[in-house]
Amino acid sequence: MASGIFAILDDIAVLLDDVAVMSKVAAKKTAGILGDDLAVNAEKASGFASSREIPVLWAITKGSFINKLIILPIAFLLSAFIPIAVTIILLLGGLYLAYEGAEKIYEFIFPHAHSKKEKVDVEMSEAEILAYENERVKSAIITDFILSLEIVIIALGTVLTQPLATQIIVVSIIALLATVGVYGIVALIVRMDEVGFKLIKSSKEGKSFKKSLGLFLVQALPIIIKSLSVIGTIALLLVAGGIFVHNVDYFHGFLPSLPSFVGEFIVGLIIGFICLLVVIGAKKFWKVIKGDK
Repeated sequence: MASGIFAILDDIAVLLDDVAVMSKVAAKKTAGILGDDLAVNAEKASGFASSREIPVLWAITKGSFINKLIILPIAFLLSAFIPIAVTIILLLGGLYLAYEGAEKIYEFIFPHAHSKKEKVDVEMSEAEILAYENERVKSAIITDFILSLEIVIIALGTVLTQPLATQIIVVSIIALLATVGVYGIVALIVRMDEVGFKLIKSSKEGKSFKKSLGLFLVQALPIIIKSLSVIGTIALLLVAGGIFVHNVDYFHGFLPSLPSFVGEFIVGLIIGFICLLVVIGAKKFWKVIKGDK
């Protein structure tokens, strides 16, 4: 009886050890996408009245948890019964990530007019403000669903050869950490300027550490968001390139004389711009068809 208990404890220890090791690997693989996730969600949660930023962010966070509850069971079922589907979804996700990264670079080099971002107007009624908030929250939750799907599939792809129990624990941990980590940091980011303004107002001296810190926080916020966007774009291409290099034989050993991350970035960049050209061509073709009608 005692030996059976010790055997069970030994199996649990081995499982936990495997989970710890694979969680580190999965976290490293998915970390690249979090910069873009942070930048997107920081932008989505900004532009509201100070008193509404945290409630709006909490609503998006709850939606993110629901997204994970939908995605995780489906991912595990695919892994258990149709494992090849995980690889296919992973490659499709790689195409999307590469396209998104290339599109951001294209828009930076060739900027074009976008519709102006809506803002909460002081003349809006309470019902209009709530409707505006709900619309932004829904948009953010949809974006989160796409990003969550990418994170879960990438994490699952790193443990696909492991037992199902290990897959479930590792991917669930990554999904939970991604949600708590991303939205926790977003909450700190969107409140930076508010904290800065409070420090400036509470400073009675003309030049003081408190006032300098407040000015720094206010001025740093837009820089941080822009930096996250740049880091996120690079990360998207690195993650996308890594997906293809590790899952498509043709790209194995691509540019062997260069560091692996450089090769992965170049692969992601090439595939991204191919996808971008296809999308641009498809849009122009569709416009021609509509014009003929």
